[in-house]
Amino acid sequence: MEAVGTHRDGAPAKQLAREAGLPLPTAYHLLRTLTHEGYLRRENGVFLFGAAAERLGGGPATPRPGVIVDSLAHWADVIGAPVYCALYKEGEIEMVAVAEIPAVPAVHEWASFRETGHAHALGQCLLGQLDERAREDHLDRYPVRPLTRYSVRDRQALLDRLRSMKRTEPVVERQEYAMGTVCAAIPITVGSAVAAMAVSLPLHQEERLLPAVEQLRCEVTTLLRSFVFSISI
Repeated sequence: MEAVGTHRDGAPAKQLAREAGLPLPTAYHLLRTLTHEGYLRRENGVFLFGAAAERLGGGPATPRPGVIVDSLAHWADVIGAPVYCALYKEGEIEMVAVAEIPAVPAVHEWASFRETGHAHALGQCLLGQLDERAREDHLDRYPVRPLTRYSVRDRQALLDRLRSMKRTEPVVERQEYAMGTVCAAIPITVGSAVAAMAVSLPLHQEERLLPAVEQLRCEVTTLLRSFVFSISI
């Protein structure tokens, strides 16, 4: 499912097997099962998300907050850092859930997360997944404005940064939203949802940031693969 989600126009079975690290026969079996269950569809030799995955990913259906909160709380404990989950839905940045631990509190929302997506890692990660038209529309409604002396200074600088982002690399911001805090975010692909998860740490623990977000990526990937396996048997 994760491999399919990285290809907007779909991908053939052999490519998906290679990217998921699966033997080709196993990949074919999973793809057939997922297609039969409606999570994928096959068009012109490539696989794309189907209607069931769209619902799972936050299309017509709304994610179940309790499930998300429980998962984030688990990951926060395992990683030892606050974990955040956000969606870009109907033109708005929506913070779905936040989990923190006693030793490291979550970032205080002193300026609206929804209106300052240009200044925090979650927002930048979400905006980076939009097409040019949706991105420009968002910035028309929520103009770029520096929040700290480290914030991106103007719209063009932000757009240049977003265009240079690589999907395989986390989005990192250092003290752009809140002084004394660093944050890293990764895109989450399930169905057509534009989503992201992030971790934050105090500046003096910055050396933990990239290992922490990579650990989060592994935890999320394991969850998605477990889901795929569970519906294949």
